[in-house]
Amino acid sequence: MRFCIVGAGFSGAIIARHLSERGHQVLVLDERPHTAGNCHTERDSATGVMVHNYGPHIFHTSDQRAWDYVNRFGTFRPYINRVKAVSGGRVYTLPVNLLTINQFFNLTLSPDEARAFIASKGDSSITDPQNFEEQALSMIGPELYHAFFRGYTRKQWGMEPTELPASILKRLPLRFNYDDNYFNHLHQGMPENGYTAIIDAILDTPNVEVRLGEKFEDVEESFRHVFYTGPLDRYFGFRLGRLGYRTLDFERIEADGDYQGTAVINHCDETTPYTRISEHKHFAPWEADTFKRTVAFREYSRLCGEADIPYYPIRLVNEKSMLNSYIDLANNTAGVSFLGRLGTYRYLDMDVTISEALDACDRIDVLLAKGSTFPAFFNL
Repeated sequence: MRFCIVGAGFSGAIIARHLSERGHQVLVLDERPHTAGNCHTERDSATGVMVHNYGPHIFHTSDQRAWDYVNRFGTFRPYINRVKAVSGGRVYTLPVNLLTINQFFNLTLSPDEARAFIASKGDSSITDPQNFEEQALSMIGPELYHAFFRGYTRKQWGMEPTELPASILKRLPLRFNYDDNYFNHLHQGMPENGYTAIIDAILDTPNVEVRLGEKFEDVEESFRHVFYTGPLDRYFGFRLGRLGYRTLDFERIEADGDYQGTAVINHCDETTPYTRISEHKHFAPWEADTFKRTVAFREYSRLCGEADIPYYPIRLVNEKSMLNSYIDLANNTAGVSFLGRLGTYRYLDMDVTISEALDACDRIDVLLAKGSTFPAFFNL
């Protein structure tokens, strides 16, 4: 019997290729009519721009193995993510850095002066921040928090910042220099021909059959083992309830020339209903000037419904009990392993997804050599 991979994103494609290279037959299923999952890219028919259909994806990593792996299957061009933000009718640079601080407070501080200034703004009475808001107030004080984070966070997550964990803000950098590179990772880039071409190249190997537009639930074939990268709760028919996700809606903007002059502008004011606007030709600066027309998208975040595409796992405190019950159920279910953002119900960047899939491949080799069964989770 052959192996089955559910989901043709990075996790599924990497596992499929690895098994095929070891001589195993593999079926890859995806219910959408294309590969690459939420990383899917394609040329826009009206403008020619390479569009990220499910929102922008910037590849960034310090994991050399992950970087080397994706570069086997396509050319990555240099790209630096420089995000702007609109707050109170003015445009600033994100992440919050020395320019942002000086612009916002109308000052000309040096790095050391800015560090002391922001420290004076922080709430020193909060010694052990318990949520997003407390973390922000202790780090940067009320002015920057309300200008750049409070409204944006409420729009993005649909809840009060006091309900979100402090760890979310800890991931965001605060800089006391003029570095406006959003990421600190060693490698950062964009695939020259889009992410879908990368995924298709990974899947272009003997022993792998790819079926698109077909649900796993509709397949009657028996498999040696299933690697499932879809939603964990869906595999079990939501029998314990539905885990919470946020989903996204996109409003298309098409215009002549250049719409906003950069790839991403966050809109932080809560009175603005969308969270950001992404202009996709700027994700490929090597070809941006070749397009006479441009395409951009306003992005709206909301709670994911039953018919929606899940994007971000919410992972609220009151969901931990349900999640743990699903994990227990999975651990007691033979013949299936869960991988990726949806399969493990975690917020994972692309590079982490790739790294975890490669680590899983290492363990698969060991387990196959021993004749052992595969675990429900390789990365939990």
